[in-house]
Amino acid sequence: MTRILTTTVTVLATLAVLGVGMYLGGHPALLPGPLREVLVSESPSERTRRELLDTIEDSYYRPVDVERLRGESLKAIVGGLGDRFSNYLAPREAKVFADSVSGQFEGVGMSVQPDKKGLLVAEVFEGSPAERVGVRPQDVISEVDGKSIAGQATEVATAKIKGPPGTSVRLTVITPEPRRTRTITVRRERIEVPVTTGELERAGGAPVGVVKLTTFSTGAHGILRREIDEQLRAGAKGLVLDLRGNGGGLLNEAVLVSSIFIEDGIVVSTDGRTKRRREFEAEGKAIEPRVPLAVLVDRGSASASEIVAGALRDRQRGVVVGQRTFGKGVFQEVQTLPNNGALSLTVGEYFLPSGENITNKGVAPSVPARDLRRTRRDDALPKAVEAVRAQGRGAPRILK
Repeated sequence: MTRILTTTVTVLATLAVLGVGMYLGGHPALLPGPLREVLVSESPSERTRRELLDTIEDSYYRPVDVERLRGESLKAIVGGLGDRFSNYLAPREAKVFADSVSGQFEGVGMSVQPDKKGLLVAEVFEGSPAERVGVRPQDVISEVDGKSIAGQATEVATAKIKGPPGTSVRLTVITPEPRRTRTITVRRERIEVPVTTGELERAGGAPVGVVKLTTFSTGAHGILRREIDEQLRAGAKGLVLDLRGNGGGLLNEAVLVSSIFIEDGIVVSTDGRTKRRREFEAEGKAIEPRVPLAVLVDRGSASASEIVAGALRDRQRGVVVGQRTFGKGVFQEVQTLPNNGALSLTVGEYFLPSGENITNKGVAPSVPARDLRRTRRDDALPKAVEAVRAQGRGAPRILK
């Protein structure tokens, strides 16, 4: 499928460069060899698409942004799959996507996940522009600059929110409890995503290190490992890995993060129609296996977060605490296109060590916990800390 779609997009880009308008009313034999071969081999639907665009450009009663139309038609091709995770990204959107997995971007400082009304705010970064104007987790962004983003791909909708530092964007925000809708203006800044944060929880028993991972961007596993080692050196006798609001990222980072806690064996396996089945095993040296561990998740924990939580659960390395996760059991490959856009295409499914695929059902916690919006305290974290200490009571050499 990747090859077919890529070929189609490449052909369309070639026609755009050469100017397909010259073909209307002409004969294929009069065209240059390569273009003649392309046009002769066109299917009826491809010819219809080309003539549709040409007629609009030539005859529509107002000036037409042809490049935007071509981009929309490419989106429609991918949209025809009916897969919400496969998307055509226009050049600007492709750059936003690339920046997001590098750990740096220009925007307002929040992580989001899809919602039927637009984007559900999973996390708001401390000190960010979004936090300063009162955006909070569980808010829903329904409009950007006065236009609805309902039904749009996450990458497309977030690209509209992000932009050059110093510029502003208007967001329509729906707050669920108490329900209200407001429009706010947020000034964009250069955002450095805080990959990890950590603290030592000492109250109520043995010290427990709480380490939050916000994204599975390039190098995240190394930053996380350093933070975990620091917590253990500071006296932590157990750990909470906080993946709430973490919408995922790179597959290899999910494997490497899992490898911090799992010494060897399968972390996740993948399979697809044109992709051979592949098993990803833990690599590197894990921390002491007797250190009690809880993984804290919520509805905003998706993709790579679910791989880690599911692997640690299935390998009996940690207890999962929180809410049922998002339920994204497929993975994508991103291919750069000739126009500097990108095709993010679902190419396979992933399976947890137990063989389970969590599409549409997520990873269920063993210990339910939820952070209540109406309170200023973190309601879920204490339950995760207690789950760690409960494990430790059966291992006195670890928790003293």
